[in-house]
Amino acid sequence: MEEKKEKGNFWLTVATFIVNKRKAFLVLFAIACIYCAACMNKVSVNQDITKYLPADSETRIGLTLMDEQFMTYGSARIMVSNITWQDADALVEKLEAVEGVKEVAFDDSADHYNKTNALFDVTFDGAEDDEISKDAKQAVKELLSDYDTYISTSVGSEEEQTESLNNDMNLILVLAVVIIVVVLLISTKAYMEIPVLLITFGVAALLNKGTNYLMGTISSVTDSISVVLQLALAIDYAIIFCDRFMEEHETMDAESAIKVALSKAIPEISSSSLTTISGMVAMMFMHFRLGYDMGIVLVKAIIFSLISVFFLMPAILMIFAKGIDNTHHKSFVPNISFAGKWANLTRFIVPPVFVILLCFAAWMANNCSYLYDVNSVPAARESETRIAKHKIEDEFGVSNQIAILVPKGDYESEKKVLKEFETLDYVNTVTGLANVSINDDYVLTDKIAPRAFSELTDLDIEIVRVLYMAYAYDQGQNGPIFTGIDEYKVPIIDMFLFLYDQYEEGYVTLDADMDEKLTDLYNTLHDAQLQLQGEDYSRLVLTVSVPTEGDEAYTAMDDIRNICAKYYNKSDVILVGDCTSNHDLMSSFATDNIIISVLTALFVMIILLFTFQSAGLPILLVLTIQGSIWINFSVPTLTGGSVFFIAYLIVSAIQMGATIDYAIVITSRYMDLKTYMPIKEAAIEALNRAAGHVRTEVSKKMHIRKAPRFIFVEDDGAAYAAHINELLRTLNVNGDAEDSQPAETEE
Repeated sequence: MEEKKEKGNFWLTVATFIVNKRKAFLVLFAIACIYCAACMNKVSVNQDITKYLPADSETRIGLTLMDEQFMTYGSARIMVSNITWQDADALVEKLEAVEGVKEVAFDDSADHYNKTNALFDVTFDGAEDDEISKDAKQAVKELLSDYDTYISTSVGSEEEQTESLNNDMNLILVLAVVIIVVVLLISTKAYMEIPVLLITFGVAALLNKGTNYLMGTISSVTDSISVVLQLALAIDYAIIFCDRFMEEHETMDAESAIKVALSKAIPEISSSSLTTISGMVAMMFMHFRLGYDMGIVLVKAIIFSLISVFFLMPAILMIFAKGIDNTHHKSFVPNISFAGKWANLTRFIVPPVFVILLCFAAWMANNCSYLYDVNSVPAARESETRIAKHKIEDEFGVSNQIAILVPKGDYESEKKVLKEFETLDYVNTVTGLANVSINDDYVLTDKIAPRAFSELTDLDIEIVRVLYMAYAYDQGQNGPIFTGIDEYKVPIIDMFLFLYDQYEEGYVTLDADMDEKLTDLYNTLHDAQLQLQGEDYSRLVLTVSVPTEGDEAYTAMDDIRNICAKYYNKSDVILVGDCTSNHDLMSSFATDNIIISVLTALFVMIILLFTFQSAGLPILLVLTIQGSIWINFSVPTLTGGSVFFIAYLIVSAIQMGATIDYAIVITSRYMDLKTYMPIKEAAIEALNRAAGHVRTEVSKKMHIRKAPRFIFVEDDGAAYAAHINELLRTLNVNGDAEDSQPAETEE
């Protein structure tokens, strides 16, 4: 008992220091809030979710290679409805005249004109995140403002998606606050408790959001949802402390009550937070690094919530103490002893039914359909780009791109691969250096001899022969120089680019007409090379009419790989696109799902093992919450719906890490009550008490089982009064409170 008393005195000393120095802490929090408010705009937000794919995933490798070796221009599919083909054709010239527009593809085929709808494939002068592309997109919108226009593009779409997500999350945050305020109005004992709780949470949220910039870069998903999740996960801590204060304030003055309540709340709330933190830590072990990004930000959010409750809330309570005293109201929480009675009556029926339900729910949840493409997720309010995408797909069908990276240099294999791609029913267009036509006779990668090159370029044959010999020498191929250069064949694109280099260095002299012709041709060839040929890889681009995810998309990917495998090693071929990224996300999710489930359950069980010092209870409680998770995610299977995979990862981690608290509350109540009540009555009373304090009583769960019974039994008035007297004597010994007597407690 002496050891426990010393421990209590330690926390009381800490609490006394915090309360006595509350003004200093108020100043520190004010400075921190100003600093964090100024730093919120410094947070670097990453819009591209694919950057969080595992480094060894095919999509991540392919995107890195494309960023390093290729130029990818921004593009847009623009549909103009209710227009004749002649008027649509006339728009092509106007669109091409827009600054920042590189080219416009449009013809009279069904791919570009259907009924009264015209579809323009526009390519911009810059990448999709370049300002020139964004400005050109805006200029095109203004040009077509008088038409019924739909623009589907990735140019500027990330900002649009982020803005839409932020607006949605702000709305959700407002709704969550409104709901919480309504709940607090019903469950609190005084109306002025509510501003205390909201101020404490608001400061914690500001501190967390303002310090995100210290992490370097966070994802747009994390940035948008962190405040709402922080509210859902951590507002309990403020409620726990506030309820503790209200209990102590019944027999103490405000300052003494805050000190005593805080001395109890610090160890108890800290222990309570461990189960929540464990769920967030489990997310940090995901291969999909978005889990780490979200996990570390939410762990930080919980820590700041604890700091705000322990160091700021005492000062706020002192400020609002009189208001709290003047706004007391009766509790509106009903008595639900009937629930405990019903549970007792059905104790031999519900457990086996629950086991059967658990098995069924586990099977159903395992068969839940998941979505990996954010554009596939149904939205109550769709963005302008998504609306345009759906409209265009309704008229011209689904279309998305897949890029295939193959080893550079083997033009013959590229040509054969491209021809086989063209035979696939779902392939709309095929682009590669090996099928870019120069005229009716040649494509860029065809090998031709000096005579044919002379005729193609109108250069003197003798100049071309010298040029071919120089090329052979440059490539270390001396044989043709001695055996006869006329039979030596070189790919057209390589010869043109070599010719231009020699011209730039002054080794070849051309007249004005040839100079202009060669420069224009070089610009075209060089542009094609930038897009389709890198230092180590060539890029082949397919436009396919399959969805971005699902069996049809993944079957198409297998077909593409099988064709490439005829001419290249499988390990040398890399596919990049929405289809591949979604497939990689699916593969990563399968592993991450197991990691989160196992680690969260393991962490929580370890915490519960130390809490209850029982091997059976942790298994029972974890199984109960895991069962609720399975039941939760069996609903989409039963209704034929789908779940966005990120939503599943977040909800499952939070549901296990946070709601296990409620199981602990009921169990702790029961374990305490059964020490002096019959088991039946203890179970009924535990459910009844926990229902009214399912949040506020979480704080008791780490100590109630081992503590002396009279400390926590409110209806034992004499014992409770004795406990209060002991705490007051401790305060008086330390010189922290004046002599006072607790109110008499009726038996």
